[in-house]
Amino acid sequence: MDITNKKILVCDDSVLARKQLMDAVKEIADGAIFLEGRNGTEAIELYKKEKPDIVFMDIVMPEKDGNEALSEIKAFDQDAVIIIVSSVGTQDQLKKAIQLGAKDFIQKPFEKNQISEIIELRLGGK
Repeated sequence: MDITNKKILVCDDSVLARKQLMDAVKEIADGAIFLEGRNGTEAIELYKKEKPDIVFMDIVMPEKDGNEALSEIKAFDQDAVIIIVSSVGTQDQLKKAIQLGAKDFIQKPFEKNQISEIIELRLGGK
């Protein structure tokens, strides 16, 4: 799948989680430009500066959590494509993320085919 020059923002406070997600994308698609954030504040700043094509974001993070960042990013760009990737999170947090405009949710640990389906659906990679 060719997603050349598509910007993908991966935001998680875990370095390992960010690396796993980027590695999964690299296995199924070529050419993406990766941006990394460690918390909700960085996600917002990077989104406003770089306007990525898709965002993969954890819910539980320091400074601002995923739902706070999701809300601010959606206020800035209502068309933002944000996918929540989280191992923890109550049903209330997940429900709130969908209400705030998250396009999808992936439970950690994720399967590569989940990432592949989302990339294909959201970025139209062929």
